[in-house]
Amino acid sequence: MIEYKTDKIFTADQAQDLFRSVGWVSADYPSRLYKALQHSETVVTAWDGNQLVGLARAIDDSELVAFIHYVLVRPSHQGLGIAGSMVEMIKDIYKDYLYIEGMPEDQNNVPFYQKHGFVRMENGAAIQICNYSGKY
Repeated sequence: MIEYKTDKIFTADQAQDLFRSVGWVSADYPSRLYKALQHSETVVTAWDGNQLVGLARAIDDSELVAFIHYVLVRPSHQGLGIAGSMVEMIKDIYKDYLYIEGMPEDQNNVPFYQKHGFVRMENGAAIQICNYSGKY
């Protein structure tokens, strides 16, 4: 049975292992990743026993808008509804905000968000400055 938590009680190694399992570059910077997660307003984690198998985080301005930035699930646990459950928890936490925005970096993830009630912003586009140079 998967257990969901919002208390940010996980180690840097557990976070790094999860992010590495999905091939995200953030795993290459474990101390920065851990610090970023600990300073995020909302982090929902999914646990299978003592193993961190999923994580979603949101950042917000405390009143109007919240951004869902990370949603990831260990490959061995994908297809079990874990990502959707975490997104629904975040939607509930921010239900009184004017906007909850998803930040999918891959077009292929848009249908997942649409399945959970998100709509494409008319004329919207993702923008980014990447300061990643391969070394930090």
